[in-house]
Amino acid sequence: MEFLVRTENRLPNDTPADIRDQLRKGERERATELREAGVLRRLWRVPGRNATIGLYEAEDPAALHDALVSLPMWTWMDVTVEALATHPQEKKG
Repeated sequence: MEFLVRTENRLPNDTPADIRDQLRKGERERATELREAGVLRRLWRVPGRNATIGLYEAEDPAALHDALVSLPMWTWMDVTVEALATHPQEKKG
């Protein structure tokens, strides 16, 4: 299944720089692992906001949830998920 995932990072502004840097590094590393596993297919930044839009592929909603909660920033994310279905015009045949 494919999912469109919108995230907004709500990490408090007063988070110490060393903690912020550690979380960002961990986030990059985990995103790389998810990409290599084929779960994170595409990722876009939202200009002017601390937000992203991602295209994820997972076996089911539970597997997507497991992937998202594995992100180091999970605790501070507002997340919106939309399951995607193939449009009939996209089907070959």
